[in-house]
Amino acid sequence: MSMISSLITPFKINVSDAALSNLKSKLKDTVFPSEIDGGFSMGPNNRYINGLLSHLLGDYDWRAEEAKINAFPQFMTTIDNQSIHFLHIKSKVAGATPLLLIHGWPGSFVEFLGVIGPLTDPVAHGGRVEDAFDVVIPSLPGFGFSGPTREKGWNNGRIARALLELMSRLGYDRFGVQGGDAGAIIGPEIGRLAPERVIGVQVNAATMGFIPMGPIDPAELAMFSPAELGRVQRLRRFMAEHFGFNAIQSSRPQVLAYGISDSPAGLLAWISDLFTSFGDAPDAVDRDTFLTNFMIYWFTGTAASSIRIYYENAHDPEAWSPKANSGVPTGVAVFGRDEVPIRRYGESANTITRWTEFDRGGHYAVIEEPALWAGEVRAFFAGL
Repeated sequence: MSMISSLITPFKINVSDAALSNLKSKLKDTVFPSEIDGGFSMGPNNRYINGLLSHLLGDYDWRAEEAKINAFPQFMTTIDNQSIHFLHIKSKVAGATPLLLIHGWPGSFVEFLGVIGPLTDPVAHGGRVEDAFDVVIPSLPGFGFSGPTREKGWNNGRIARALLELMSRLGYDRFGVQGGDAGAIIGPEIGRLAPERVIGVQVNAATMGFIPMGPIDPAELAMFSPAELGRVQRLRRFMAEHFGFNAIQSSRPQVLAYGISDSPAGLLAWISDLFTSFGDAPDAVDRDTFLTNFMIYWFTGTAASSIRIYYENAHDPEAWSPKANSGVPTGVAVFGRDEVPIRRYGESANTITRWTEFDRGGHYAVIEEPALWAGEVRAFFAGL
C-alpha cells in the first residue's frame, strides 16, 4: 500500500456555541401544524415530533456525541472540486481487508459508528482475526461535513467515481464495498467502474437494480413465489402511500429546501418519516443516534444539497439505462421490515454469490441490528 496522499488533512468536528444556541432558540419557537387523527397516516404526528424536540432541548447532549465522533480519526480531502469528509479507522490486524462503507439519504456516516469496533477488532466482538477490516466511511458529496455541493451533476455515477478516487488516495488498490439505500446503488456502480479493484460488494436496503421498475408482465408475475408476491405488494403499497418524498426531491427540491433549511422542526419531521418506517416502528432506531444524524444535517447546512441527489439522478439518462454485470461477487442482505428486493431482478446486472434473508431489522439494519448486520458482512467477505 502506498503512502497516504498529502492532499488529505485531519479533521475534527467543532460546532460553535452560537450555532447550538441558535438551534435551541429555533426549536423553542416551533409552530406546530394542525392535525386530525394524531396517527402516522399523514406523516409524523405532533406528539412524536414534540417528544423529539423535548429530548433535544433536555437530556440530549450534543457535546458528548461530538466527542464520541471525534474519538475516531477523521479527514478531509477535495475530489472533483468537492470537499469529502471521511472516517478512516485501521485495524490492528496486519493485512486487514479494506472496506468502504456507503450511507444513503437521510442517513450519514453516523449509521456506522456502532459497527466500527466489530469490523476493525472482530476478536473482541465474537469474530475471527481473519474477519478484520480497515474501514473508510465517507460523508457523500452534499451530505454532512462534506458540505453542500457547489455545482450540478453530482449523481450516483459521479459519486462512485469520487469514492473510487478516495480509495486510491488512501493507497487501497483492492477493497470491498458495503452500502445501504443510496449506498446499495453506488456500491455496485463502483464495481462496474473498477471490477479489477473491488473484492466484493455487499448491500442491504437495496431497491434500484433489485426491484421491478414499472408494471410486471402477468406471465412473469405468475412465476413468482408467495414471498415474492408479498414483496411486490409491499413495494406497491410503498410507492402509492410513501413515495412522495422522492417525487418532490426528484422534481422541485429547491421548494422543499426552504422549509427544511430554515426550520429545524421541519427538517426533523421530514427525515424522521423515513427513519420511523412510516409509523410502523417509530422506536426501531435508537433516538440519540437518529438525533445526532439530524444535528449533522442541521449544523452543516446540507439539508438542501442532500436532497438534490434525487434530482440529479432523476435527470441522469445513464441512471435508467440497463447496467452491465461487472462480475464482482455481490451479497444481498434483506432485513425484516425492509423486504422488497427480489433476487431475479438483482441477478440481471449483479453476480449474486450470497443472498440472506432475516426476519427482523429494517431499512436501517446497521443501527437496528448491528450484530446481525456485522455478522452478515463478515460472512460475505469471508466467503471470498
